[in-house]
Amino acid sequence: MSVQLGSVTKIYGEQRALDNVSFTVNSGEIVGILGPNGAGKSTIMKVITGFLHPEEGFVRVNGEAVEGKSPGIKRQIGYLPENNPLYTDLYVTEYLEYVADIYHLKSVQSRVKEMIGLTGLELEKHKKIGSLSKGYRQRVGIAQALIHDPSVLILDEPTSGLDPTQIVEIRQLIRNISKEKTVMLSTHIMQEVEALCDQIMIINRGKIVATGSPANIKGLTSSVSQVIIVEFAETVHPNLFRKIEGINHLEAASGKSWRIKGGTTDLRPLIFKFAVENGLTILTLKREESSLEALFLEITK
Repeated sequence: MSVQLGSVTKIYGEQRALDNVSFTVNSGEIVGILGPNGAGKSTIMKVITGFLHPEEGFVRVNGEAVEGKSPGIKRQIGYLPENNPLYTDLYVTEYLEYVADIYHLKSVQSRVKEMIGLTGLELEKHKKIGSLSKGYRQRVGIAQALIHDPSVLILDEPTSGLDPTQIVEIRQLIRNISKEKTVMLSTHIMQEVEALCDQIMIINRGKIVATGSPANIKGLTSSVSQVIIVEFAETVHPNLFRKIEGINHLEAASGKSWRIKGGTTDLRPLIFKFAVENGLTILTLKREESSLEALFLEITK
């Protein structure tokens, strides 16, 4: 295993930013931590890197405990913080050489050249960081996180604030990196984890509320709620639907088309029976496909 948290609790004043959090990330996986703002995503990242220390529990990377002043374990971790703090007055190459010197790397120039090539900074390497677009600044941030060749890469909101083209480019970069490293990234964007991740953890108010592969997580929506789309040949008065038990919410696209939300019981047989009893002709009757977004909204209310 690459990363392991056991019963980790982190408290700020009276707020439990992390509440008894436990999980394991295996080597070579891309794991997405998904949650609303303030859920505890960044706190998890900072605890794993050793930047913050939990009040309770343990954190291990590659089987070794993460402690405040352990340079050996910190060399195994690369970290891109959410705000990506860069020295904007330095040139790209100059900055990466500076970071390489901090890690006491032997072949500084060759390693910097390798990182510039990997992160697509070749055309920007002689520019000041302050003159770069946000997308290229993110690339510089990823390059500094990788320059010492860590086995675990921690990315906090790596595509936040980027335009659609930049998002696609950064996602592809992360995929390429993950071929040789364990990657953990935090986001509140559902499409991000579906496009990138092998495993997903949904966190809300400091607790892990769901975990699994994207397919398994989406499958959980069947136990949360369901939406049925139905279209009749005739106009149906909304009061008639009161005869169907289990309807939680009713939306009319028109007098003939309806979007019906219920609980875990499949409403389609009940709707079919309702149509027969009321002499209605059903033109369309289908269950809306489950989505990660539906589950996310349901369990993080």
